[in-house]
Amino acid sequence: MRVVIGEDEALLRTGLSHVLEAGGFEVVAAVADADELVRAVDDQVPDMVITDIRMPPDHTDAGLRAALEVRRRHPDVAIVVLSQHLQRAYAMELLGDRSAGVGYLLKQRIADIDNFTEDLRRVAGGATVLDPEVVSLMVARARGDHDALDRLTHRQHEVLALMAEGRTNAAIARTLSISERAVVQHTSHIYDELDLAVSDDDHRRVLAVIRYLTT
Repeated sequence: MRVVIGEDEALLRTGLSHVLEAGGFEVVAAVADADELVRAVDDQVPDMVITDIRMPPDHTDAGLRAALEVRRRHPDVAIVVLSQHLQRAYAMELLGDRSAGVGYLLKQRIADIDNFTEDLRRVAGGATVLDPEVVSLMVARARGDHDALDRLTHRQHEVLALMAEGRTNAAIARTLSISERAVVQHTSHIYDELDLAVSDDDHRRVLAVIRYLTT
């Protein structure tokens, strides 16, 4: 898998490159500036972009702006943004109207190399992967705003939160120590409570997560 990295801290940029290469990824460019990031993606057209949010030239949200520009120009390129701090607004802007192939992870998650590289592969496969702490923040906000969410049971909230992290039914079952059949039953009830009917045009799992996080 070909990857372009955007990170202005030289030590972290080098370390991230080593982690990815050791995990079987091919780092085709590693840049320190948001404008350079967009140019590198235009030149290389990688499978994935991994970028810090705060980067030159403005050291605020230039990395996020670059990621959104990459998604506009190259919609098939998976996007993973890294952040030092929780920012619900950044996560919401990144999800936008397309959540497939998107990840929002806290930088400290890189320390767990196996889980980090697994998350990257899931994003590359089209999943939405959000850091558990980001999900917790967004869920807390959503619970206060959405009547439909109040009708969900505690277990259904747990299932939906894990869905929001991008977990499969098998992973959810292992985490909650329940059967996959029980997970399927819970997700079915979640769809009913959120009024998500079966459709050939829509992916109910993605719609449920977006509804849960964006309210």
